[in-house]
Order: sequence, then C-alpha cells, then structure tokens
Amino acid sequence: MSAADVAAVAGGSEAQALAERLVATMRVADGFSAWLGVELVALGPGTCTVRATVRREMLNGFGVCHGGVTYSLADSALAFASNTHGRVTMSIENGISYVAPVAFGDVLTAVAVEEGVGGRLAFYRVTVRTQPDTVVALFRGTVYRTQREMLSAGARHE
Repeated sequence: MSAADVAAVAGGSEAQALAERLVATMRVADGFSAWLGVELVALGPGTCTVRATVRREMLNGFGVCHGGVTYSLADSALAFASNTHGRVTMSIENGISYVAPVAFGDVLTAVAVEEGVGGRLAFYRVTVRTQPDTVVALFRGTVYRTQREMLSAGARHE
C-alpha cells in the first residue's frame, strides 16, 4: 500500500469518525426522531440509512400510514446525512413523491445519499422502502451549509 493509499484510508476513517460524532450529537437533542422511533442503521460522510416501524397512532383515517410519517423519516435521514461534514446544515427545499401505500406494522427504511454539492448548497436523494424492499416514496432535498461548526459552543442544539 502506497503512502497515498494509507493517507486516503486514514482520511476516510477520520471522516467516518467525524460523521458518527456529529450525528450522535444531533440525536441527543432530536426528540422528534426519537418519538418517530428512528433507528440509525448505517452512516457515512454524506449518507445515512434509518428505519422505523409504523405504529397505530401513525395511521390516517383510512387506516394507512400518514404521509407525514414517511416524509418525516426521509427528512431525518436527510438531516443526518447532510450534517456529517462538520458544518450546521439546514434544509431549504424538499419534495416527496408517494409511490405505494404504507401499512400498520411496516418497517420503513430511508436511505439518504448526497448527489451533488455546489458551493453552500448540497443536493440529496432519499429512497424509502418497506421490508419486502418495495419503494414507497422518493424524496429530494436541498440543503444550505452554514459557516457554523456543529461541534462548536455556538452550534449547540436546544
């Protein structure tokens, strides 16, 4: 292994450790994701996979999962993925398409992936699936990367 290869692996390990530290800090104050039952499945710089199980109180008047639950799970995946680089990142525009209904007891998995960065803006795709690997929603998000460092005293979450 060359010196460049060793440096790349070390840099990747450092970026991974930073991503894990940043998201752990966010999760401490994220009561909504906790209420939603969000479980962190996988995390890396610019990517995050979360899952949650649909509970009875998440159903709408037709007995299917409320679209806001699916949206919120995708939004949580976006928030975690986009805040893995060290700066406080805020969502500025999101959209979702619902592909299939979600039922009580379904396990939803949302995978957020960074698709591009342009200056202070970054763009993400989040795919939400149920346990038999059926796509139920497609979410796109645009985030704004602020100048504030996440782990600084001025960027604490309240």
